[in-house]
Amino acid sequence: MSAASGFGPNPWQQTSWDWRAAGNFICGGAGTGLLLASALFGAPTPASLRSPDWLVFAGLALVGLGLLCVWLEIGRPLRALHVFLNPQTSWMTREAFVGLVLFPAGLAAMLGLSGWNWITAALAMVFLYCQSRMLPAARGIPAWRSALMSPLFMVTGLCEGCGLFLLFGIFHARSSNTAMLLLLMVLVLRLLVWRRYRRSVDQGLAARARGALDLAGHRLLFVGTAVPVIALVTGWLLGGPAQPLLAALAGACAAWAGATVKYTLVTRASFNQGFALAKMPVRGVRTGP
Repeated sequence: MSAASGFGPNPWQQTSWDWRAAGNFICGGAGTGLLLASALFGAPTPASLRSPDWLVFAGLALVGLGLLCVWLEIGRPLRALHVFLNPQTSWMTREAFVGLVLFPAGLAAMLGLSGWNWITAALAMVFLYCQSRMLPAARGIPAWRSALMSPLFMVTGLCEGCGLFLLFGIFHARSSNTAMLLLLMVLVLRLLVWRRYRRSVDQGLAARARGALDLAGHRLLFVGTAVPVIALVTGWLLGGPAQPLLAALAGACAAWAGATVKYTLVTRASFNQGFALAKMPVRGVRTGP
């Protein structure tokens, strides 16, 4: 049976999850990372406390956009409430339950209520963890079932969130050397986790999946790591008005590379392993005793 048939011993690409599923992982990871960065690097200045914290709003909006992508992906959107029926086995169900609590908590944090920014950040990390466990649960796809997939998604979400925080720093004036240092650290950590992940899945990949991951890896290395690191270090050395601009450049590259990796994993590297047949049956040839 040919590979083109999409059924047989040769790997075929799954079609159940497309760009909408990738959008959930991209937006959800970036949004939760931004909520954490917003909590870590301080509240708005006293002069701006009269208005809601728009960074928290942006993080919640990204998470909501990701969930909207999931809703659009469902074949029968009116049955979307069925996602809440399997908390014992489904990480998507657990993500949905956490989302129900995350949005009210984020609203309280956005309005400046004391302590709610940390509660929101904690819920955001639980939401991100639930997301990170979804792909490894699909055991039939070699690029997804690595034990390193969950750490990769976690650190990528942190990179995206810190990157967006620095990108928006041109407007909120809350960027700092600490935020830049954290981004630098998670950038290096993401690259290390990616390389270990890449080695762990290489043997089981289809040729097209391997090519897609190689391309994503090159983009992650150069655009997603080298350029941001150079921009951050240059920003520290130059200081002054150039620093927030270079930090914003680093953040944009970090977030873009994370989105590229997730899109590749979900849509381009998602080849099934095919049937594991020890012997291929051939018409007219006796294979048994």
